[in-house]
Amino acid sequence: MNSVFGLSHEASLLLYAIVSIVGLIFLIAKFKTNPFVALIVAALFMGLISGMKLPDIVTAFQEGVASVLGFIAIVLGLGTMLGKMMAESGGAERIARTLIKVFGEKNVHWAMMVVAVICGIPVFFQVGVVLLIPLVFVIAKHTGTSLIKIGLSLIAGLAVVHSLVPPHPAAMLAVDIFKADLGKTILYSLVVAFPAAAVAGPIYGSFISRRVHVEPTGEIMEQFTESKHKDLPGFGITLFTILLPVLLMLLATITGFVYPETSTIRYVTNFIGSPIVALLISLVFAFYSFGFARGYNKDDLLKFTNECLGPVASIILIIGAGGGFNKILTASGVGDAIAGFAQDAHLSPIVLAFVIAGLIRAAVGSATVAMTTAAGIVAPIAATMPNVSPELLVLATGAGSVMLSHVNDSGFWLIKEFFNMSVAQTLKTWTVMETILSFAAFAMVLILDIFI
Repeated sequence: MNSVFGLSHEASLLLYAIVSIVGLIFLIAKFKTNPFVALIVAALFMGLISGMKLPDIVTAFQEGVASVLGFIAIVLGLGTMLGKMMAESGGAERIARTLIKVFGEKNVHWAMMVVAVICGIPVFFQVGVVLLIPLVFVIAKHTGTSLIKIGLSLIAGLAVVHSLVPPHPAAMLAVDIFKADLGKTILYSLVVAFPAAAVAGPIYGSFISRRVHVEPTGEIMEQFTESKHKDLPGFGITLFTILLPVLLMLLATITGFVYPETSTIRYVTNFIGSPIVALLISLVFAFYSFGFARGYNKDDLLKFTNECLGPVASIILIIGAGGGFNKILTASGVGDAIAGFAQDAHLSPIVLAFVIAGLIRAAVGSATVAMTTAAGIVAPIAATMPNVSPELLVLATGAGSVMLSHVNDSGFWLIKEFFNMSVAQTLKTWTVMETILSFAAFAMVLILDIFI
């Protein structure tokens, strides 16, 4: 490969990578190209401009897609089904009612944050919003509390879990790329998630709700305040079902510290605590606790599980294409070049992961694309620095991917329409909340880095 502008081979590779990433952002933000298509174009362009052989470009891209989707697609499918079962059974509403009773009406916004963090573990952000937003309207109408105050608390909890806490696909993808320990990542992510959500949700929500006042449309209020579940499942069984996959994964981590590698107990717990098996066990249990025990039959369960898979198809494709783009970046030598520059400049991979993910999220609007690209770029650097915690790299990347959501993000418009806000009001509430969440989470990561 020839260098350009008299630059070294490594500098030329870095320039090509920047051009490819800017081109990716330009395709999505300016020309509204589907991210799946844009990622493929950017990956092929990077392979061509970096001088890779034509057959190698296609092979590398296919390998990247396969290595990601062979794991993530299964986790995504099982997790989506589990979330659908929770929605249909009324389990989320049961958790909300119980926690509100415990917290009291004056602290209802704190209760909603806890509801979001708990219920957000097995579901995607968009699914969690659609699932739980009716509770915001119900509680606001019942208690007279500001819709913004309750709503931002809920959304902050969902957003931080979606970006930081496995088994969410973006977080799981980063775990795989950075070769992080899953159990440790879950533990650290929860330590980071609650304080970050508290600052961005209940605390900021209480502040901005006194300055931004919204009234939902009558149709939405009527639709959301009419209860769809007359007979709700119990709080204990609901909470256990939702947290079962996380409990199984944590069990595997704990036994890894307690028992030797040859132990039968560790052998078994590693199997049932693997993400795919843990989610499968939890889903099968949910078929009973959220399904048959609630009066649904096998035809209902088939209908629910079929319905929920269609909407996640585009997410699966984007994740796969992102994996292919990462593989091209690695195969072309960009990762090694960046690692060399970073080592010479003594840059912290944790800071680099946060900044790159944040810039891409702000420009593209997709947290998944931001995490995928940032992790692929930073991972080779981290591999040369053994003292950097891969678990904290996952969390730093996730924290950056939350930053500055605005008009190029579908979540922006989702929240705007639900709360009947103007664009300016949505920027003051949603966008600022997401940015506060990003920096608060990153601050927690830096604090953890001192002790780990």
